[in-house]
Amino acid sequence: MGSDPLSSIIQLFGQLYAFIVVLRFLLQVAKADYYNPICQAVVKITAVPLAPLHRILPRPANIDMSPLILAFVINIATWAAILLFKGQSIGENFTAMLVLSGVGVLDTILTIYFYAVIGSVIISWVAPGSYHPGPQLITQLTEPVFGLARRVIPSLGGLDLSPILIFFVIQIARSQLSSLTHFLL
Repeated sequence: MGSDPLSSIIQLFGQLYAFIVVLRFLLQVAKADYYNPICQAVVKITAVPLAPLHRILPRPANIDMSPLILAFVINIATWAAILLFKGQSIGENFTAMLVLSGVGVLDTILTIYFYAVIGSVIISWVAPGSYHPGPQLITQLTEPVFGLARRVIPSLGGLDLSPILIFFVIQIARSQLSSLTHFLL
């Protein structure tokens, strides 16, 4: 993006809020405990901007896609604010902004899962079965992904290799997204 401080601040706040909105989507898809205090905080932080989208967007397969749409719009608004600050035209860069915003949402999903899997592995060593809301939420978020990976690589004598497969898939996907981003920039 740029090295000037205002662009960095705009990017930071835009990405942080998009992160929280994408997290809401992932928690909903993973069917995480709605009454978990962390889940409640994410819902409260994102409730106001999502309210209009909830009314107009359909829910295919009973999945609320409005958080992903909102994250996409937040990424577009972040790019637009940075371009306007730099005195560049939005119209000339609109297609690139759309693609980069979509890539940003996908990268956020991959980042959340990357760190959640690391957290889940550490929790399984340090505090398995913890009743704290943080570890419970991380476990609820990652268990569906671990389940998919375990179908490909079953446990070997009590050793679960599914995190390795997940990291491998995430790294391949992130490298492809990075290549696309470098191509556009």
